[in-house]
Amino acid sequence: MERINPPHLAPPTGFSHAVRAASGTMVFLAGQTALDGSGRIVGRGIVEQFERALTNLLDVAAASGAGPSDLAKLTVFAVDIADYRRHAHDIGRVWKRLVGSEYPAMAVIGASRLWDEDALIELEGIAVVRRRDDQ
Repeated sequence: MERINPPHLAPPTGFSHAVRAASGTMVFLAGQTALDGSGRIVGRGIVEQFERALTNLLDVAAASGAGPSDLAKLTVFAVDIADYRRHAHDIGRVWKRLVGSEYPAMAVIGASRLWDEDALIELEGIAVVRRRDDQ
């Protein structure tokens, strides 16, 4: 995949302006919150919940044959954008530890509440599983 960040736009921090995928199979990843295996939200703060939600999303991607570098698009739904911004540095460290230093096309959207009432954040994405010869 090619990350596209035109030089005349503001430099992206923690996202790519666009991602062009080589031929492959698209995998649509449903929204993941910080649910544990028993269906309970874990983590009291946004950073802990982001880590669990991202881990869940990466687990679903892996089960679909996609790795972290195959993420082309990620949407973050946060119930408190100010809290997300306050913790952006720590969230970025979680991202780099679990995914690496490449970022998908990304958006953060404020939501009044999520399906799971105790959830502070939800992540959904699109991955492109590339053929072996495209990697």
